[in-house]
Amino acid sequence: MTLPRTPSFRLDGRRALVAGASSGIGAACAVALAEQGAEVTLCARRGTELAALAAEMTAAGMRARTLTLDITDLTATEAALAALPAYDVLVNSAGIARHSPAIETRPEDFDLAANLNFRAAYFLTRTVAARLIAEGKTGSLINISSQMAHVGGIDRAVYAATKHAVEGMTKSMAIEWGPHGIRVNTIAPTFIRTPLTEVTFANPDRAAWIASKIKLGRVGEVTDIMGAVALLASDAGSLITGTSLLIDGGWTAD
Repeated sequence: MTLPRTPSFRLDGRRALVAGASSGIGAACAVALAEQGAEVTLCARRGTELAALAAEMTAAGMRARTLTLDITDLTATEAALAALPAYDVLVNSAGIARHSPAIETRPEDFDLAANLNFRAAYFLTRTVAARLIAEGKTGSLINISSQMAHVGGIDRAVYAATKHAVEGMTKSMAIEWGPHGIRVNTIAPTFIRTPLTEVTFANPDRAAWIASKIKLGRVGEVTDIMGAVALLASDAGSLITGTSLLIDGGWTAD
């Protein structure tokens, strides 16, 4: 018999855009893609942090450039991407949380989270896909979602709502763009230790709640996301679309 060959995880010759790349999960995703040979554009509002990450990646032999941009500004985002070649891979990791009991939700916090987590993600994905379709190219579009897109959580009604919305748009976009060879998926992590989540881990009650939910007995690290993004971006994930890859330590298994 002829032995099957594992499809390649390599991304040589492909261009990737990572939004929210200045720190945490976004930065780790950018490194993961660059390690597989992609030319990565690091996108975020914080230009200083982007420049520092790009310099580190370049020094390590990776190809990285920066794009300082607020993706909630839809006009500026569309103009910036129109001036650049099409991207084969998108990772949208930009996001924000405003946690409170649902009964205490302030409209301004709802609008802030919905604007970045859902509205900006929707139109960024649409913009990248429209360019690929216009040029007859295939691609892989990945939104960083959350386990909270599949369950509820304490004080997380707004955040969970925005991530449930991302899951819905991802499935619909995957159906619509599948005939063009464009795959659309989410990665849904559990609590990942980053500078933004340290305030949660510093709260003993919240830390105990998290520990009780994660069946593998540890919280996530950004490195736990890196293999997943390489899989979904590459030919190794060529039949994966319209789905959510849960990296939750068993949280949602209940």
